Amino acid sequence: MALFFSKSRKLVCLKPKMGFLGSHSVHHNHTLISPNLRHPLRILGFYPPQFAFRRFESTKAETQLNNMHSIDNNSQVLNFPGFKVKFTSHLNFIPETREERVHCYRVLDDDGYPMTSNFVQIDKEVALKMYTDMVTLQTMDTIFYEAQRQGRISFYVTTLGEEAINIASAAALRMDDFIFPQYREPGVLLWRGFTIQEFANQLFGNKDDYGKGRQMPIHYGSNRHNYITVASTVATQLPHAVGAAYALKMDAKDACTIVYFGDGGSSTGDFHAALNFAAVLDAPVIYFCRNNGFAISTPVSDQFRSDGVVTRGEAYGIRSIRVDGNDALAVFAAVHEARKMAINEHKPVLIEALTYRAGHHSTSDDSTKYRPANEIEWWRRERDPVTRFRKWIEREGWWSAQAESELRNNIRKQVLEAIQVAEKTEKPPIKHVFTDVYDVPPANLQEQETFTRETIRRHPQDYPTDVPI
Repeated sequence: MALFFSKSRKLVCLKPKMGFLGSHSVHHNHTLISPNLRHPLRILGFYPPQFAFRRFESTKAETQLNNMHSIDNNSQVLNFPGFKVKFTSHLNFIPETREERVHCYRVLDDDGYPMTSNFVQIDKEVALKMYTDMVTLQTMDTIFYEAQRQGRISFYVTTLGEEAINIASAAALRMDDFIFPQYREPGVLLWRGFTIQEFANQLFGNKDDYGKGRQMPIHYGSNRHNYITVASTVATQLPHAVGAAYALKMDAKDACTIVYFGDGGSSTGDFHAALNFAAVLDAPVIYFCRNNGFAISTPVSDQFRSDGVVTRGEAYGIRSIRVDGNDALAVFAAVHEARKMAINEHKPVLIEALTYRAGHHSTSDDSTKYRPANEIEWWRRERDPVTRFRKWIEREGWWSAQAESELRNNIRKQVLEAIQVAEKTEKPPIKHVFTDVYDVPPANLQEQETFTRETIRRHPQDYPTDVPI
């Protein structure tokens, strides 16, 4: 098991007490260079004009320099630019790993029993919407996946096994918060009110698709729901989310951004640049890593030697926590608290959710080629987040077997009807291939449009008949 086990195959501890790994306190005390080098050109006998070097001076810097001179020569503290650090006579290297892996926060055990009463409470209405949306997402995945296998859509990505991450994290946010998804977070959009029909329109690329048929299936986006359009490129959304968060901070908005990515995304340069960017600028952004054990077919053991992704936050001075991604209450609590930290303290937060991709990476993948089929089946049966959450709401007296049957039948009917409507709706007109980039299309683009239209007219048999010219 790549994600709950260390290399020695020891289980990661699952603890009910939620605690964030704190970033180091940094004192921004800057020092000046030696007085003899205040104006280094003087060494060469050259005295620059007053304005040339005065720009490097400040009252704050002079004060810091005076403080340095007041420090005893035998001091055991180095007043380094940016922070103070104690000296030691012991030759100690920081170990490459901790003696014990960072604990994993959870609220519900595998049978849906609370492990503690000290967690962020949710009421019946929110709980039932969370469960309804988790079932809806699960049903959509099953039917849309089969539609791709039938050749009715070209591509699809499921969220099987990661329903709690999608829905519970969305439930803990506010509509003013901006979502920067990877490609396995349609549940966040579902929670915000994106309809099953809107999902189907995008998958079939018809004229009602907000992307006008230009994107691959599952590349959803919605201005109305503050959900930035999915991009296939891995992790490019991370620095975008930081910039947007910084803009929210500058405008004094009571909102944050949240950016989703997988363990594979943490192996990119954009991940490291984005974390450092956010930490230095104190941007109100939540980094949400879905560590499902594999970057397509590459296991985490082949990606990094660190204790997952959670410890990387601390390295950049970012508060971090590891949660059980199959526990909806744990995910909700972590995001709820992270949002308060991000907005009230103007601080970035990193959440690593340990989960398992219970389906293939996409319809282009066969995951049994790189992991045992019985392992996949075990996670589907024993660690299904939807089943675990259902057990909890049943014990609360909020759900029943009859409600379960009615819900699943109703959702299945809605998805099938949405497919029929989306499939019969005509495609966007050919003109949309060339619009929405330039206010006034340049001559070369106009020539390409003319050439395309003429080619279709000469060879109509080679082009779909449901695309208006």
